[in-house]
Amino acid sequence: MDAPGRKVLALVIYLCVHACAGLVVPLTGPKPATVLQGISLPRVSDGTEVNLGSALEPASGKTLLVLGTHAGDFNMVEYAQKVRHFLPQLKDKGIDRCMMVVNGEANTASKLADLLDLPPEIELLADPSGEAGRKFGVSRGFRPDDADLPPAAKLFFMGIGLGPPWMTLPAVMIGYFGNPGGRRDWIEGALKQGQLAGRWPAPLELGGSGEILGNKFDTTPLVAGWGVRPFELATLRLQNLIGVQLKHREALKYADDRCLTQLGGCTVVGPAGAPLYSWLDQGLCDVPDMHDLLDAI
Repeated sequence: MDAPGRKVLALVIYLCVHACAGLVVPLTGPKPATVLQGISLPRVSDGTEVNLGSALEPASGKTLLVLGTHAGDFNMVEYAQKVRHFLPQLKDKGIDRCMMVVNGEANTASKLADLLDLPPEIELLADPSGEAGRKFGVSRGFRPDDADLPPAAKLFFMGIGLGPPWMTLPAVMIGYFGNPGGRRDWIEGALKQGQLAGRWPAPLELGGSGEILGNKFDTTPLVAGWGVRPFELATLRLQNLIGVQLKHREALKYADDRCLTQLGGCTVVGPAGAPLYSWLDQGLCDVPDMHDLLDAI
């Protein structure tokens, strides 16, 4: 690639990265515990009802709550993969409880946990109607109250960037253009888990004990030294699409049509529910940078 071409590519990447800032919820608003008071959801592992409002007012320590999407959605899969990878660092930052709401029946959340090898420390909560996310204020997607437009059509318009919300294309483009200043640790971790589960594509060279010996993107001309190389994140998303979302489509299916296009969010609270970080997705694949979350708390 010649010098002018590299400058154009760098400008496109810069604009995509800064457009993908998502929406960090102002921390001066109502406490998450107040917003979600009275919402009780069954814990997938044992059926115990968890009152989200009470859970978000811990006497000590910090609590992470992910208001996810349906189990077969890109955002839900990436939320799960990121939390799985960063769980040790989240614990080091004082988070002693991690909850993740899945917009579906308990069996769909359990299936997702099996596919992604989620540890039991991540409490999965089933919310078939997606009520908790809407209470929190997540985006309901494209034309949510238009009863004449089928949910699949609404999802199509979101996917091609006709919002609101508007952040789908920038978030997707990062997967193809890469990010010189990004960090790929979670991407490699998720690719490794997928390869060990037999999913394709398989860009990593793994040793006999599952350790990463090499990455095909390490030899990408000109950009091998970038934090996230072009097509690296897109390869993970293709692996998720083929090996998780399409292959297990029926087992991961949403229960409520509203949940097909409803986006997600997350929050971290401290003792007595003091909000430390909150985020709302603004498009497909627009989930928070966990390094930013760790820095904020």
